[in-house]
Amino acid sequence: MVQVTPTNRRDLLRAGAAFTAVGAFVTGCGNTGTATAAPPPTTPTTPAPTSPPASPERLPSQITHGPRGAASVALTFHGQGDPALADQLLSTAERHGAHLTVLAVGSWLDAYPAMARRVLDGGHDLGNHTQRHISINAMAEADARKEITDCAERLKRLTGSIGRWFRPSRAPTASPLVARLAAEAGYPHVLSYDVDSLDYTRPGAPAITRKVLAEVTGGSVVSMHFGYPDTVAALPAVLQELDRRGLRAVTTTELFS
Repeated sequence: MVQVTPTNRRDLLRAGAAFTAVGAFVTGCGNTGTATAAPPPTTPTTPAPTSPPASPERLPSQITHGPRGAASVALTFHGQGDPALADQLLSTAERHGAHLTVLAVGSWLDAYPAMARRVLDGGHDLGNHTQRHISINAMAEADARKEITDCAERLKRLTGSIGRWFRPSRAPTASPLVARLAAEAGYPHVLSYDVDSLDYTRPGAPAITRKVLAEVTGGSVVSMHFGYPDTVAALPAVLQELDRRGLRAVTTTELFS
């Protein structure tokens, strides 16, 4: 902290201005839902270039949905499977003006590295869904850490960033251990969901559409998957009905902005 003396009036004025600026920052940051105001910084900081962007507000460590008053939803996709189907799904979303969140599996990025840039270049979010997509909550600490950091390293190498969001594999929520390991790796929030499309059960496009639209509401985070033709076929009807209801499909980052 800068030391000021009673005899240095100019330094006192500068210090007083600084405290006034910090007070204005705190007053301007409100709370919503379970969020809490962030503590004021004591000195300006510059985030590392590979770090995910800071949250505009404090969010729970595990997130299932956004603000219920939002006129938007987040369609999130487990990123693996046939890249041609993934590209078709992304292109469909883009034609409808929608932006998605893709939680990529590291081994999928190893096999199809160009998909990382494809996702980002389309204006979508790209995050971490572990390296091998196995049951991370059942793993020993060292193995679970490696699942998270190996995927983060792929993302960083391919895009320059580890991404903002992490989702555990083979589980809707993370165990306390996995949530801690994710935070240590640079992911302060575990992204869960409140609507499960069950598209991985291959129920057919009409069933996927009905399931999503029966449960989705403002602020919802929807779980879907790359790699399934039924999901690609269902997406236009889902987007059209969301639009009719006045709900935009946005990235998770935008939902929480």
